[in-house]
Amino acid sequence: MDTDGIDRITPTLRPRGRPIMRQRWSELGFLHWPVPAAALRALLPGTLEVDTFEGQAWVGLVPFTITRSRFPPLPPLPLLGGFHEVNVRTYVHHGGREPGVWFFSLDAASRLAVHGARAVYKLPYVHAAIEMDVGGGGAAQERVRYSSRRPDGAGVTLRYGPTDVVRPAAPGTLAHFLAERYTLYAARGRRLYRACVHHAAYPLQAGAAAVERETLLDASGIARPEAAPLVHYAAAVDVEIWPPQRLA
Repeated sequence: MDTDGIDRITPTLRPRGRPIMRQRWSELGFLHWPVPAAALRALLPGTLEVDTFEGQAWVGLVPFTITRSRFPPLPPLPLLGGFHEVNVRTYVHHGGREPGVWFFSLDAASRLAVHGARAVYKLPYVHAAIEMDVGGGGAAQERVRYSSRRPDGAGVTLRYGPTDVVRPAAPGTLAHFLAERYTLYAARGRRLYRACVHHAAYPLQAGAAAVERETLLDASGIARPEAAPLVHYAAAVDVEIWPPQRLA
C-alpha cells in the first residue's frame, strides 16, 4: 500500500485468465509535466478521480512503436504489422482502487489498429501519419527522432533518448507512479470500461528530450506548462493484453 492508502502493487501483478493479445512495445519515451488536478478533473468522467503523487497531478506524452502483435495461439499478424503510436494521458483511480491510465488521445499510424481499438476498447484513437527514426550515437536526446501529424495538423515533433543506466522504478517513487501502470480506463457515453495489461517492469532509464513542436495536449484541452518535461526512456517490453470489462 502507498501512503495515500491506494494499493499500487496488486495492479502490477499478472491478472487471472488468458490474455487475448500480445505485443512488443519499444523505444518508449515518457515525457511528463505537472498540471493542476482541477484542470484535469473537468476532462474526466465523473466516476474517476485524478490520481496524484504527493498532491501533484501529471499529464504524460508517450511516443513508442508496436511490433509482434498477435492473438494467441496464432503467430504475429502480417496484416497488422508494426506501427508507431503516441498517446496523451493522465493518471486516475476508481474509488480509491485500481490506479490506472486515462487516455485523452492515442494517435496511431495503423488504420486497422485505430478502428479495432475504438470498437473493442472504446479508446479515443486517431489515425495519424507518424515517422520514427532510431539512431545509435550522438547526444542522448538524438536516439529517437519522432514526428506525428493528424489530418487536422495536430501532432508532435521531438527527439528523445536515455541518459543513465537501467534502473527499474522502485515502488513509492515518482517514476513508479508515472510508468508502472497496468490498468486503463475508457468511456463510451455514460458507460465506463476497464482493461488490464501485463509485462515485466519497464527497464526504465532517466532520459532527455527536445520538443520541437507539440500540439496534442492543446488539442485535448490541456495547457502544457512552459517548463521542460520530466523524461524517462524504456527500450522494450513484451506485453499481454486482456479484454475490456464494463464497470457498474
